[in-house]
Amino acid sequence: MQTVIIVIHLMVVLAMTGLVLLQRSEGGGLGMGGGGGGFLTSRGTSNVLTRSTAILAAIFFGTSLILSILAGLDRKPTSILNPGGPTAPLSAPASIPLGTSRTGGADQTQPPAPAQPTEPQVPRSQ
Repeated sequence: MQTVIIVIHLMVVLAMTGLVLLQRSEGGGLGMGGGGGGFLTSRGTSNVLTRSTAILAAIFFGTSLILSILAGLDRKPTSILNPGGPTAPLSAPASIPLGTSRTGGADQTQPPAPAQPTEPQVPRSQ
């Protein structure tokens, strides 16, 4: 569906560009406001070009709105704080008081080793 609307949008853009270039400039811009008989000198032709340009402009705005709505429907919300996606919360190891072993008996020789971090640690200022 988006492809069809984009093709229509591009055809409208090309047609509108051509119509704007065909119209005679009112202020004689760039010194080309010469008189005489030309292709688009009659007042009726000017009205047809103006109306055609207005209709194509309305179609252009309509297709632009439709394309922006379709683009918004495909958007999936993401978090900038967690770029890797949702992860399970890390469970803290059960705290064991110093001087005891996991079996409950006293172990005076060695304190428990700290848990290894699963993610890289950020240096902290002191």
